[in-house]
Amino acid sequence: MSIAPGTHAADRPAPLSVPATFLWTALMVVAGLAVYYFVGIDQGMVSIFGSDTHIHEFVHDARHFLGFPCH
Repeated sequence: MSIAPGTHAADRPAPLSVPATFLWTALMVVAGLAVYYFVGIDQGMVSIFGSDTHIHEFVHDARHFLGFPCH
């Protein structure tokens, strides 16, 4: 495979296999769902992690900014 003059091999994107693509997609979906849970659904008192984690208070202003009701 030839490289055009003036370009370097590092300028080309690295190939990503199909399994690696699915893995990264799955990881990003899980991370996105976790963020959605903590910001949008977690209510403190009924949290699946217990009421002593205070995640609700940590993301309280973000909840209102994004339009999630919480009280």
